[in-house]
Amino acid sequence: MTQEKPAGLPDKIRHFIDGKDVDSVGGEEFEVLNPVTNETYIMAASGQKADIDLAVAAAKRAFEEGPWPKMRPRERSRILHKVADIVESRDEQLAQFESFDSGLPITQAKGQARRAAENFRFFADLIVAQHDDTFKVPGVQINYVNRKPIGVAGLITPWNTPFMLESWKLGPALATGNTVVLKPAEFTPLSASLWGEIFREAGVPDGVFNLVGGFGESAGDSLVKHPDVPLISFTGESRTGQIIFGNSAPFLKGLSMELGGKSPAVIFDDADLDTALDATVFGVFSLNGERCTAGSRILVQRGIYDEFVERYAERTKNIVVGLPSDPKTEVGAIVHPEHYEKVMSYVEIGKSEGRLIAGGGRPEGFPEGNFVAPTAFADVAPDARIFQEEIFGPVVAITPFDTEEEALELANNTKYGLAAYIWTSDLKRAHNFAHAVEAGMVWLNSNNLRDLRTPFGGVKASGLGHEGGYRSIDFYTDQQAVHITLGTAHFPRFGAGN
Repeated sequence: MTQEKPAGLPDKIRHFIDGKDVDSVGGEEFEVLNPVTNETYIMAASGQKADIDLAVAAAKRAFEEGPWPKMRPRERSRILHKVADIVESRDEQLAQFESFDSGLPITQAKGQARRAAENFRFFADLIVAQHDDTFKVPGVQINYVNRKPIGVAGLITPWNTPFMLESWKLGPALATGNTVVLKPAEFTPLSASLWGEIFREAGVPDGVFNLVGGFGESAGDSLVKHPDVPLISFTGESRTGQIIFGNSAPFLKGLSMELGGKSPAVIFDDADLDTALDATVFGVFSLNGERCTAGSRILVQRGIYDEFVERYAERTKNIVVGLPSDPKTEVGAIVHPEHYEKVMSYVEIGKSEGRLIAGGGRPEGFPEGNFVAPTAFADVAPDARIFQEEIFGPVVAITPFDTEEEALELANNTKYGLAAYIWTSDLKRAHNFAHAVEAGMVWLNSNNLRDLRTPFGGVKASGLGHEGGYRSIDFYTDQQAVHITLGTAHFPRFGAGN
């Protein structure tokens, strides 16, 4: 089974440094695989320390000597709106690149391209509308906050919905006047290769945006350790986040990290069962299950447990697995053989930790490539690995509970704390449970519909700091307090004698 390459593929994926597409200084390259066949379909430049040095130097020069940080917010806003216009105009190409490179179903990839444009529009508007605090003591003092861009921001992004998540960081970093070096995920470099042309066409000055592809151990590590990069925003695995935290410490860098998750979806027996079923099936199996906020632990109250498990199994078995390019496909191919092996290893672990009710291996008709049948386990104990550990694939664990107290204990019983989903018709219970659950984000009778003005981030092993709305503005700017004395300053006159 094959799928055609999208039109417009470059001959090779290159870095973008100081307004130019360039190869690695030492000529290093790596193979990029098609997840449907695991065959190499293109080569990509593999960044090393020398390439990061060039990119950071260009970004620093653009920050210190160029017009970008000195522009009025309205001027930057106009350019970022042009970026959004261009992204929207290339929606079809972006979706095809994203789907082919990552294995995401094409219909879901199209949604990611539209969200990328919206991210730029949001921050383009926010920097024009934003206001800062002023504190007055009449006749004595005025104090106000002066926001300033910080410098070169290092952005390290993941391979799930890569283009959209890159825009999530690029939008606020650029809107606030910083310059950037982006290190996209090595599994999915294709759509990221379009950014340079998009920014150039929109009128972003050379050096403001730079991209260095490659591996975390080389390009990513060099970016994190570079002394001229004061900010690092990272989205990825919790273990990688710990390494970045340690490597950044000697430089006292500003860090924002959105890490792993093992989010609970808690369904009480008074919930709208049909809606909860729709949401929890979609919440795990959309984006091939490769989403940080997936509700991959479903906790169901005992009174409705058997019915829910039976209906969930039926729905899971009927999910359409297919080529990412097929509009009917609901679950496509896992991004990379390395990750496929990880997901399949958890499927095998789950067979000894729970009752397999759907899936459990390769789907029929897909003898090659990274295809996993949507898989569900019931009766999973809270100490099971598939309950505790992030799988990041189309695999779900379902566990019963009796009381609200037990549900809360189960929900909080992992090292992660990114998202939580609560389904109940009891308004008081919904709010009290939301406040008690250890999660950075909670959805009540809803599934992952987010307002861009709200903070995004987790607690515990799921992250450090928050981005989104004004939290992104806070992260990408220095807040300088300016104090003005209006009257006569009174203070002790040391050294003046009597």
